[in-house]
Amino acid sequence: MPNEMKITNSQYQHTESNVAIIILAAGESTRMGTPKQLLPYQGHNLLKHTIASAVTSVCKSVTVVLGANAQQIHSQINQDSVTVVENPDWHLGMGASIRSGILSLTNDRENVDAAIITVCDQPFLSSEIINNLVTKYYSTGKSIVACEYADTLGVPVLFNHNFFAELAALGETGGAKKLINKYCDRIFSIPFPLGAVDIDTPQDYQQLLVTSNK
Repeated sequence: MPNEMKITNSQYQHTESNVAIIILAAGESTRMGTPKQLLPYQGHNLLKHTIASAVTSVCKSVTVVLGANAQQIHSQINQDSVTVVENPDWHLGMGASIRSGILSLTNDRENVDAAIITVCDQPFLSSEIINNLVTKYYSTGKSIVACEYADTLGVPVLFNHNFFAELAALGETGGAKKLINKYCDRIFSIPFPLGAVDIDTPQDYQQLLVTSNK
């Protein structure tokens, strides 16, 4: 079982951290009928919006995991500071994409304390939410910091590096929720009510546009 982190707030610098962020964007968007990663949103698209939030956060590195429609989506990512990883097993589920993202950190010998796992279809994700996860990680000493919304804990969620082996060993259909449930006593949560909004269907997207235009 992973050891609990004991880190004081003085070790956290507002302008930098030793935390990586992995953006999962490998899905086929079956219910949407078109790659939702590329849906226009706030002058960009959903994936670019998520990348912008990550790049402007205190995270040390940003990795995007692609799968379905990888070539089409990759052409839309033009930030040199972003590492793109392609998951050939994207069709096996989110666990396979988490594995690809985590292995990219260890294969590149990325020296990080922790990694945030997030998705590309939470339109209200912001750098402030990401930074809050990092701040609470360093100030509370908890091994996992998760977002709380709709009476549950979920992504984005930060895991200490001691969990990397378990994350890389997740079953294909298992996601971060599996470890959240397993280690619920090791979690600090932060409120993110709008984290409950994710975009899976054309109806979800239309409702987002209506809400955003109000």
